[in-house]
Amino acid sequence: MTDSDLSDLRARAENGDEEAVDELIELATERSDMEELRRLADSGSATATDQLIELATELGDLDELRRLADRGNATATDQLIELATELGDLNELRRLADKGSIIAAEQLLELTAE
Repeated sequence: MTDSDLSDLRARAENGDEEAVDELIELATERSDMEELRRLADSGSATATDQLIELATELGDLDELRRLADRGNATATDQLIELATELGDLNELRRLADKGSIIAAEQLLELTAE
């Protein structure tokens, strides 16, 4: 796809063309383009948000998961807890527990008890 084609696709998406949005999501997912997925997610696409969470999890991108979790995305919060637990990131688990996450608090207790 040329830059011109991509620009046209973005313009269509911005004008409410759901097929264009879906195509952009598919392309961004194939290219692991977090920036494009972030832009689409921030524009309100739930599918782009799901793909962004999946990609951020695969890449171990705590910052992106944290950004989404802090915006109230429960799936991002769950993935952040899982990743922080795998990495033994007590600070992140503590931060999430302090924000009211029972699961993060339980994981934190489990890790500190070991």
